[in-house]
Amino acid sequence: MSESNAAVGPEQPPLVVKIGGARAVDPAGVIEDVAHVVAAGREVVVVHGGSTAVDETLEAMGEEPEYVTTPSGVSGRFTDEETLEVFEMVLPGKLNTELVTDLRAAGVNAVGLSGVDGGLITGPRKSAVRIVEAGKQKIRRGDHAGKPEQVNVDLLRSLLADGYVPTVSPPMLADDDTVANADADRVAALLAAELGAELVLLTDVDGIYAEPDDPATLIDEASTPAEFAAVEDAAEGFMSRKVHAAKEALTGGAEGVVVSDATLRKPLLAALEGHGTWIAKEAVADADGNAATTANGGESA
Repeated sequence: MSESNAAVGPEQPPLVVKIGGARAVDPAGVIEDVAHVVAAGREVVVVHGGSTAVDETLEAMGEEPEYVTTPSGVSGRFTDEETLEVFEMVLPGKLNTELVTDLRAAGVNAVGLSGVDGGLITGPRKSAVRIVEAGKQKIRRGDHAGKPEQVNVDLLRSLLADGYVPTVSPPMLADDDTVANADADRVAALLAAELGAELVLLTDVDGIYAEPDDPATLIDEASTPAEFAAVEDAAEGFMSRKVHAAKEALTGGAEGVVVSDATLRKPLLAALEGHGTWIAKEAVADADGNAATTANGGESA
């Protein structure tokens, strides 16, 4: 497996760490690792989701969470108006505050932000989505989700330069000046692309499996377009969303992506030392075989 992402230190590119919101994911180990990496002099941005907490809150309110699948096979949440209100309450209100508190207790100079704060994450709102239901394509209206496309990168760089660890959660600010839900994996991918960072997507499994239900088929590395195509073919359900986010990050200018297990004792350090599925930027190429480009359109270094 590639060791290019193993070292930490001031000479390394920034690191964007996305902590999954699944029930099995306890952020305590990640917090300790973030403190270690920051102390070693590396710039870190933390992004978190909160799918389980949102679902539990909806269920406590007597509402059933709704998930849909797009024609391309990517699974995601359908966000109606009531669900969006729960997102606003749970993610930036509760989970972000708790995570920032725990990071600061570990000696990390964390500052909490939602995608709305300072216009950090902006993009179009998707009022309708195309889904597959009972084998047929349909249009669902009333969605309050957005597509993260722009970053207030000056705000991020200013915070990083001042020694802060930006700790970011959805929602985002839509281009019609409304609040919109945003997928945390795609938010992390966009931030990594804009910063030219390495992206670590921590979830509740070891990485990407060639056979989705068999951990013995873990794909260690994808360093060529053919190997990445195999990763795309293997990813199903929510993992397909992470692979899609990895592709967006790499085509936008990220230095590399690793999908790894957040339930390990030292999950971030394990990912940086080679655990999980490492996807190199060379693995994502256009139809002519050109390598992924940076966010400003130049060729990746």
